[in-house]
Amino acid sequence: MKNNRKITKRLAYMLMALGLGLTISLTGCGGKTGGNGQDKGGSSSTNQTKSLVSKAGENIEDRYNTPEGYTRIRVEKDSFGEFLRHEKLKKYGEKSLYYNGKAKPSEGVYDSVFDIDLEGKNLLHCADACFKFRGDYLYQTGQYDRIKFNFVSSGVADFAKYVKGYRVDPETGEYFLMAEQDDSERVYKKFMDLVYGYCGTLSLVKDTHDISIDDMQIGDVFVRGGTPGTKRVGHAIMVVDMAENHKGEKIFMLAQSYMPAQQTQVLVNRSDKAMSPWYSLEDVKKAGKMVTPQWTFELNELKRFN
Repeated sequence: MKNNRKITKRLAYMLMALGLGLTISLTGCGGKTGGNGQDKGGSSSTNQTKSLVSKAGENIEDRYNTPEGYTRIRVEKDSFGEFLRHEKLKKYGEKSLYYNGKAKPSEGVYDSVFDIDLEGKNLLHCADACFKFRGDYLYQTGQYDRIKFNFVSSGVADFAKYVKGYRVDPETGEYFLMAEQDDSERVYKKFMDLVYGYCGTLSLVKDTHDISIDDMQIGDVFVRGGTPGTKRVGHAIMVVDMAENHKGEKIFMLAQSYMPAQQTQVLVNRSDKAMSPWYSLEDVKKAGKMVTPQWTFELNELKRFN
């Protein structure tokens, strides 16, 4: 019996090691070419109006002014919305880098880039950027019991158990006590690498619930779950800021990563370059779709983390 358990533990280690070395996405952000396919960067100039940009700003709130007549929606102190507004950005004009160090063209796709170290790993794809934002916020605020993400196959990545020394087989969801208790950043990063390797757009659908487009909040995600081995590919983007005018009309900002792994970007608005990178919720509702530079979502694909 003890020998069998040792073998099972070794298998779990091997599966985790495999997860950390994955170089493909389980469930999306690519798989076909064109507007809803694998990333090719941008090729056309946006000629974007820069009056809304304060280039010296180091985060979304400090870098992007609101259009005339709009003010940022109030968020609570230490909330997810406040966290997203203050995530560090790279210097204005710097490119998003792929995991291999090559630069992704910005024209027609993004205006700013989040300062993320990919550590040379092809792991941070579209859904993973959403997992990272959510996980980093909960980790930094000590909410370990809420850092839970469904695996695509079976079971849940549960950081509260990970902190206690348990490790999980991401194929079965079975946990084994294999280490000392540790909630260090090093352990958290290993846990998140496991999430990036074995979770994706398909599981993100299970981590979230439907939200009406009229009830949009900062931190909500547009997500289409992709199915491995089929023509249905998936993608996910996050709402990272919002503002409104005296009429209650709302505008918002979006961020995404893509395939292959790349630093997360603030998307431009190709349909309204004067307002870019803000999007008008009223315009999106009139269009009946959420059109972004590299993907188009249905309005009923807006979701919120459970």
